[in-house]
Amino acid sequence: MLITTPAGSREAVIAACRPVPEERRTATVLFVDIVGSTRLVERLDPEDVRALQRAYFGTVASVLRRWRGVVEKYVGDAVMALFGASGSDGLDAYRAVRAGLDIQAALQRRRPAGVRLRVRVGVATGEVLLDLTGFRDGGHGSASGAVITTAARLQEHAPPGGVVVCPVTRSAVAGLVEQRPLATLALAGKALPLDVWRVTGAAGSGPARHGVPLVGRGRELASAADEVTRALRERRPRWISLVGPPGSGRSRLLHEVTRAVPHVDGVPVRRRVTACPPYPCGELAPLADLVRPRPDGSVADGPGGGVLAAFLAAPDDDTVAARAVGACREALLGLAAGAPVVVAVDDLDRAAPALRRFLHQLHVAAGERGLPLAVVTTCGSGSADPLPTPARRIPVEPLGPPDTGRLLRHLLDRAGRPAALAARLVGLVGGSPALAAAYASADPAGEPGGVPAAARRLVDARLDRLDGTHRAVLLAGAAGSGPVVAASVEAMLGWPAGRAEPALRALASAGLLRPAAAGGWAIDVLVARVAALRLSRAVRADFARRLRAAKDTAAGRAPGAGTGVPSRDAGGREVCPLGAGRSRRSGGGARPAPVPPDRLDRRGPLRPVPGDPVLAWPGRDGALRAVPGPAGQPARAGPATAGAPAQPVPLRRVGRRRTGPGGHALGPAA
Repeated sequence: MLITTPAGSREAVIAACRPVPEERRTATVLFVDIVGSTRLVERLDPEDVRALQRAYFGTVASVLRRWRGVVEKYVGDAVMALFGASGSDGLDAYRAVRAGLDIQAALQRRRPAGVRLRVRVGVATGEVLLDLTGFRDGGHGSASGAVITTAARLQEHAPPGGVVVCPVTRSAVAGLVEQRPLATLALAGKALPLDVWRVTGAAGSGPARHGVPLVGRGRELASAADEVTRALRERRPRWISLVGPPGSGRSRLLHEVTRAVPHVDGVPVRRRVTACPPYPCGELAPLADLVRPRPDGSVADGPGGGVLAAFLAAPDDDTVAARAVGACREALLGLAAGAPVVVAVDDLDRAAPALRRFLHQLHVAAGERGLPLAVVTTCGSGSADPLPTPARRIPVEPLGPPDTGRLLRHLLDRAGRPAALAARLVGLVGGSPALAAAYASADPAGEPGGVPAAARRLVDARLDRLDGTHRAVLLAGAAGSGPVVAASVEAMLGWPAGRAEPALRALASAGLLRPAAAGGWAIDVLVARVAALRLSRAVRADFARRLRAAKDTAAGRAPGAGTGVPSRDAGGREVCPLGAGRSRRSGGGARPAPVPPDRLDRRGPLRPVPGDPVLAWPGRDGALRAVPGPAGQPARAGPATAGAPAQPVPLRRVGRRRTGPGGHALGPAA
């Protein structure tokens, strides 16, 4: 039995997806199913079965909603959910994996209807075609793609109580979850065996390791180091915020800033560093890394030692953490009373409000006591979180072409790839260190559009921050060639004149477009590639048809004239472009009517050459056939006759005409 879940009203979904009705997207699919459901149901009363199903499906759906997954369908006891289908944040695979882990934990705690349920979870990431207007059964969206089958097969091979992932998902969540390899599996329907991994839990909140040298950030590093030195030497706490978009290298810069000031007036500086993971398990969990004892012997301790120890033992427990907030603050202030301290927090824009409040209170308290303490954080460019005073925002801009080339050559050398590739990749990565690492780490030739998966995740998240109108303008612009012109976008989207220009200017303000030298707008190369990958063949064809029709109208021709776009007769039927005067029929189009021999010269498709007994003529299957005629007489037009076997006739080019054997002209050369 197949049941789909409403995605909202028909009008709401259509309004959200206009004017592009479908998109090809990279999405993560989660499949969850009960282990041994048939045996379980057979020994239960039907009323108990109903209670069990309601509790099971309710629990699963609740977890999926919390992790922003959309239930696409129920198949028996299996639930299929999509992550990143309607909007990506670049962490779709991570949210799907965390949802799988939480489903397992929730069912173990709840035991619906008093029965212990064990489930298997499979997670796969790949390309799907999302059809928001393909409604059925009263208004349900649908997704299509081989990744759905892959997720279902992985679920079948998962151990009871386990969550298994495909290689693409494993790469997307590397460093964010704990995972270990399982045996390579031969999945039904797959030509090649598939490597799979089992996810055992979320990773800790420790800072990332950086093995690549810092390139092109000397000015930013010097500014941040100067602010830290002043704060510690003058005992006037300062807040330094490194601001840049994801992939700009802000985390790498933070790593260097914490090491740029090892001593102040001969006193060693103590560093306390943490990172905010996406969707942390506990609101204050990253705080544990700031107060945990260090190998260098520095210990953040205070009057609430017991509370602090309980928090370090269970940092994900919000209740325990709330009780330990005061103790953590006093511990860090006590540490700063004995030596200068730098508190560094990566990805603060991911932090819960409780952690932000803690840092603000820490900064204010250190200022009131005159302690040598500096707070250094990183956040996104769009962050509007107010900073305490004194504070300094240091923008992390894209690298210039020379520095991008240096970084690429280093990364390519580490990956064992030719350094000469750097010249070709500079324009693609756009000064982003994360994109440089994505392109340098592996050959993207096997990826859709030649775009590495990590790079596509970053750009997809950027595109999905746009509303439907601006994203449609960008997709239409990526479908064409050359500069993006407002009139062409309006023609492709069916908009009235004047509607596209404000959207194009807004996209330029967001850094997605730039003025083109020849007029119009140019799209960033990588953004254009990712946007074009979202276009289905049907949408591409529709865009092209509308654009050709608009050009015909502007040139004073009937729409479709001479362009391959079907013309229409007085009754509105499509007229065959071959000139036969028939309307197109579904299933392959109309055949041209036979041409009488006496009209061959005027009609043009075929004409006889005197003295030649052979004429080429298309048969029912479209292949050219030889039609013999009496020597010295014009050949008869028509299909091959009985007694004269039809043979395919190769064409040869004569000037600008196509001919068959003997020089029969077959119309203009293609």
